[in-house]
Amino acid sequence: MQQRIKRRRVDGLLVVDKPLGWTSNKTLQKVRWLLKAKKGGHTGNLDPLATGVLPLCFGDATKFAQYGLDADKTYVTRIQLGERRSTGDAEGECLARASLPQLTAKKLEQLLNEFTGHQKQVPPMYSALKHQGKKLYELARAGQEIERPARDIELHELRLLDWGEDFIEIQVHCSKGTYIRVLGEDLAKALGTEGYLGSLRRIDSGDFNLSEALTLEALEKTWEEQGEAGVEALLQPVDQLLQHLARVDLNSSQSRDLTHGQATDLLDTDLQIGENVRLYSDAQTFIGLGEIQQGSNSNFALRPKKMCAS
Repeated sequence: MQQRIKRRRVDGLLVVDKPLGWTSNKTLQKVRWLLKAKKGGHTGNLDPLATGVLPLCFGDATKFAQYGLDADKTYVTRIQLGERRSTGDAEGECLARASLPQLTAKKLEQLLNEFTGHQKQVPPMYSALKHQGKKLYELARAGQEIERPARDIELHELRLLDWGEDFIEIQVHCSKGTYIRVLGEDLAKALGTEGYLGSLRRIDSGDFNLSEALTLEALEKTWEEQGEAGVEALLQPVDQLLQHLARVDLNSSQSRDLTHGQATDLLDTDLQIGENVRLYSDAQTFIGLGEIQQGSNSNFALRPKKMCAS
């Protein structure tokens, strides 16, 4: 009989370089096993054929994972020209072929400039979005096509890195919800041909980048040498996802009120009503997320929004 793993409380965030061929969830479960962590989640799905920055949240950090999901992302992708595939990437079957366009650097730079900015994008069928409880890629594999409403996205910057007779390689800085495979197909169509993603690597996710991302091999080696405690020592603090928010330092009375689920007075602040803030106790410990509210007598108040269990 297989021995049941004893899970433990682990709080923090770990940035992993997701390997090729792995799903985001498989990567999460592998690291969760190394940590023996009770609770874990990630901050944005990467397709199996994509690699790169995947922030993983454990324990209290999972409460703030939405901020990672909402963050801008940066990718490097190679778009293969002359062929359309069922999945929009190298994993799919060839559906159509087209002649290759005559490319120049000037033509490509102009095209990328035209695509930069706000636009509507229809999500692909091969995505993790759900329709009536089922993921779209499951329906696509069953031969079904579901109408998908277009979504607002922002392409902040498209930079040409390299190009050849049958490919272009670009860097994409974009908003959440952007599907790079759709962008690749759209760019190819604008060039008068077909296209699909030959490769995709995420190099930034919010404030996290490849320079701090750890490979699974490195984590496994740490675990073999030092056990789960060694892997836990690599975790970043829970509040790393919230560094873009203003910080509020509390006295002991305010800390007590907020940790007991009660609003507390805030006498003087330059913050705005409705603004979310990071909360730190009188011991300089991060205790959760608060919201600025209008208090009595023209003062402000702090309302607890998401508090750390620990």
